[in-house]
Amino acid sequence: MTQHGSARVVPLRAPAPLASVQGTLALDLQPRHDPPEPDHTPGRAAADIIAIELPLRRGIEQWSRRYAQAAVEIVGGDRPVTQLLRWSSRDVYLDLERRAQLVARAGRHQPGQGRVQPVRPKVLGVHTCFLSRQVVEVSVHVRYGERSRALAARFENTDRRWCCTALEFA
Repeated sequence: MTQHGSARVVPLRAPAPLASVQGTLALDLQPRHDPPEPDHTPGRAAADIIAIELPLRRGIEQWSRRYAQAAVEIVGGDRPVTQLLRWSSRDVYLDLERRAQLVARAGRHQPGQGRVQPVRPKVLGVHTCFLSRQVVEVSVHVRYGERSRALAARFENTDRRWCCTALEFA
């Protein structure tokens, strides 16, 4: 206010036009209809971080298949957990032992003694993802009769042998 009691009028600026993407990222949100281009690098599967020669890939696929088959048989009570002691980290070994005990308690049998089961687990598929020459992550498809299950495992090559350092059942 001024001395004479009249208010001072401040003119407003003219409004600025608004941008269509103001305050947001300008993303193209239209769906893609074509599949991604495949990576044709020799020795590299779609999920690998690094290229791996075929003999190493086939070897770890076969080895991880046998490991997974033994693991599901241990949990089911067909094998003793000690069969995977050399190829399992302490945490994985203890988890397999705990799972075998829980299944045995529920089924009223002794773990690792073998038992008559109406359905036996069978590993149907293994998919690998090499993170380095010493680390591979594996997804496993296991079939129990008409039901399917999945396992995820991480194997690390230490002291010239593969060791399972993580194993998840789904």
